[in-house]
Amino acid sequence: MIELGLFRREMEEELANILGYWMRYAPDETHGGFVGKIDDQNKPHLQADKGSVLNSRILWTFSAAYRVTQNPEYLLYAKRACEYFIQHFIDPHYGGVYWTVNYMGNKADSKKQVYAQSFALYALSEYYYATKDATAKQAAISLFEIIEQFSFDPRKGGYTDAFTQDWSVLADLRLSAKDENAKKTMNTHLHILEAYSNLYRVWPSEILKTKIENLLQYFRDYIIDARTGHLILFFDEDWNAKSTLISYGHDIEAAWLLQEAAETIDDPAWIEITKKIAITMAAAASQGLDTDGGLWYEYEPATRKLIKEKHWWPQAEAIVGFFNAWQVSGQQQYLQFAWNSWSFIKKNIRDNAYGEWVWGVHQGNVVMKEQDKVGTWKCPYHNSRACMELMKRIGGD
Repeated sequence: MIELGLFRREMEEELANILGYWMRYAPDETHGGFVGKIDDQNKPHLQADKGSVLNSRILWTFSAAYRVTQNPEYLLYAKRACEYFIQHFIDPHYGGVYWTVNYMGNKADSKKQVYAQSFALYALSEYYYATKDATAKQAAISLFEIIEQFSFDPRKGGYTDAFTQDWSVLADLRLSAKDENAKKTMNTHLHILEAYSNLYRVWPSEILKTKIENLLQYFRDYIIDARTGHLILFFDEDWNAKSTLISYGHDIEAAWLLQEAAETIDDPAWIEITKKIAITMAAAASQGLDTDGGLWYEYEPATRKLIKEKHWWPQAEAIVGFFNAWQVSGQQQYLQFAWNSWSFIKKNIRDNAYGEWVWGVHQGNVVMKEQDKVGTWKCPYHNSRACMELMKRIGGD
């Protein structure tokens, strides 16, 4: 029998451990903000570029943690993150946020990746939610307006992935080197939805609600494979699928984020639809579970190739997604999956030597070496959010 009170206490303790690491190691005391890269043995790379995704996720994390715990120390780091982000990452000429700045805080890679705009919007709206800082709210609304102005496709619906600094056409739209060069992607749409939902909590406008409803429709009609329950990852501008790759982590993350969006706008029809989707997608994601409770990274059906790695972030999302599936369905197996994910993390992903979580493990649970502990993609967002979600969902003191 899984004891929910114990589950919650362990999540609360883990949140404090994660944030303790970031408060101790991540601040850049020389140039402001946060260090752009720290390796797996906690060596800071003080001249590394600073990523907008990293910094917006730090801002979201400490803002949310302050809102949830009312720990005044977290507010100090949220304030530090917000002030640095607004000063250095927001483009004063063309709007939107840069992909990276250098260690001095000056523009480095000026492309406008819509994924990055979404996380900035997500973080700034969370900071306002926690603090009622009007500057952050206005910055978030401005990002919403600029995404709609330049990224939204009025002909076919959905959002184009990336642009140059001045919002012109960009030849290479990829978010990372491993991605397809596609006009529209699941990942960007998922995080626009997440960001718009967070903004709706503090700015419940009708146009924003309509955009959230449209995004839910894109997922239902195009992005979720009706045959398999998995997400389709890459599309051309006409919503033709460009990939068959399965990402188990994104499956289980979307399983609960779609439902959260429907609940945020309080739409009974979409709540019912997304609850069904949550179960369908949790079942699909569970195909990627190993016998030790860990969630494999990716699978390519065309070649039957399983990427036998277990990265940190799918494990965090598995806790929330499977717990949510249990809450919706009452099926005990999903609660067990959530607990097994946490047990796997404690044994294999949490770094008891250097703190925080390792990037991931290979088959046989051999730690992946020479990976960032802090970096462009290694952030406190997935794991801290999982802790806060379970604290909220279980409730109690």
